[in-house]
Amino acid sequence: MTASTMMNTAQMEAVAARHPHLVEGSSRKRIRSALFFAGLALYMVYSWWFFSIGQVLANANWGIAGTYLADWVSYEVRPDIRIADDGTMQVVYPRYSPLGPDAEPEWVRIETRMMERTVEAPVATQQQAPKESSSFSFMAPNAAVGGAAPAEVKPETRTEEVVSRATIAFNPTTSIDVAEGQVTAEHRGETLRIDLDRANGVQPVGDLPAWASQKRPGEKITLSFGMTGWADVDVEKISIHNRFPGWANFIFDTQSPFFGKSFGEVAGLVLGGERLDPDRSNLSLAWNNILYNSEWQHLDVWTKLLQTIVMAFVGTLFASVVAFPLSFLAARNITRNGLLNQATKRFFDFLRSVDMLIWALFFTRAFGPGPLAGMSAIFFTDTGTLGKLYSEALENIDDKQREGVKSVGAAPLAVQRFGVMPQVLPVFASQALYFWESNTRSATIIGAVGAGGIGLKLWEAMRTNSDWENVCYMVILILIVVFLFDGISNLLRSRLMGQKTH
Repeated sequence: MTASTMMNTAQMEAVAARHPHLVEGSSRKRIRSALFFAGLALYMVYSWWFFSIGQVLANANWGIAGTYLADWVSYEVRPDIRIADDGTMQVVYPRYSPLGPDAEPEWVRIETRMMERTVEAPVATQQQAPKESSSFSFMAPNAAVGGAAPAEVKPETRTEEVVSRATIAFNPTTSIDVAEGQVTAEHRGETLRIDLDRANGVQPVGDLPAWASQKRPGEKITLSFGMTGWADVDVEKISIHNRFPGWANFIFDTQSPFFGKSFGEVAGLVLGGERLDPDRSNLSLAWNNILYNSEWQHLDVWTKLLQTIVMAFVGTLFASVVAFPLSFLAARNITRNGLLNQATKRFFDFLRSVDMLIWALFFTRAFGPGPLAGMSAIFFTDTGTLGKLYSEALENIDDKQREGVKSVGAAPLAVQRFGVMPQVLPVFASQALYFWESNTRSATIIGAVGAGGIGLKLWEAMRTNSDWENVCYMVILILIVVFLFDGISNLLRSRLMGQKTH
């Protein structure tokens, strides 16, 4: 074994002595590989420093990202506890609360008591008719000829039922209790007491736990409970954000007569119940309420999604139709004119060098917001890209087939029809199908800049920074369409290229 090794080593040394260029070439390859990886590592270090990636990661607020993701699959109920000067409270829900009007959820418990309150009440005064006068007179700004005198008010004492205590139970381990100018918050076994003083502001009793934050003394305190929700505690108002999993009112909104009913109750009304609207059946009413759901706007979302699909299809179709004849002018082996070849190729370069988003902004200014701007942007960009791809496919055809057709005396048009088209047509159709599937995604992006379709609606929902569940709904619809079109495109391309599908 040792002799064999020594022999092999000796033989290798002899070969290296006779052919030194072999060893040197191998050494150069190793050096080049080492230099390449060293340069790549140096570039990564430079990029890390130049873009301050470490600082960005350190300063990133990952909690906000988690909150946004939670908002995609949940909804919030946001009651406000408003505190008057005399310490009485009022629990108020937003106008478009997911709970509908007159909400009384079980997790909001209030205690009331009778109290004498002094309020400002208007005093009824007798209107005195003005005297007629033919002379012109200058009047005070608030006075008017024949108008009533300003209403007078005076203090009035009333006995009213007022809220003296409010308790918000987020879950068994998290709650907020408000009573007598003090807020008591409990979360995972920790208790925080906060005094509400109109003179000194919001004052925590003791140190703030990790789930509470206050920017400056006296200002509001934010209580973060993770996926459960959060709250802002201020002197005059405590804003509650209680989060629940799921999408609220996805089928029927709070204005629908079917709101709050179970599936069995809705099915009973639709199939054989008494008409809720004398002018239409319950089935028609239910379907109308679903389509025109004011919170989810299903009909509008589906219409915008269809616009996006049509926008991508029409833009790709027109681009394919225009790029097809132009590609023959750009192909050097088809059109034997260098000037025409270069002019057509530079035209393709111009169209595709301008990004689709820039074309969309241009046509939005030209045509106004809408699908026409989106279709034009797709048409211009894809005409350049498909034209380049088509011309390259033509330049790489097998000339034997074309020469064979030409040898039988066929006309030039027949040579292209039978000698060229059978070779490139499947490739052209395959590339057009791929771009159609890809443009379905691109149409969503350019729609966000005003080019119409679901992209614009998606951007509007994101700008509110509160309708993330609507964003999730539209993203899921887009994914379904993309997956569906990707499968159809792959199937058709496989058939055109003569491949078997699995």
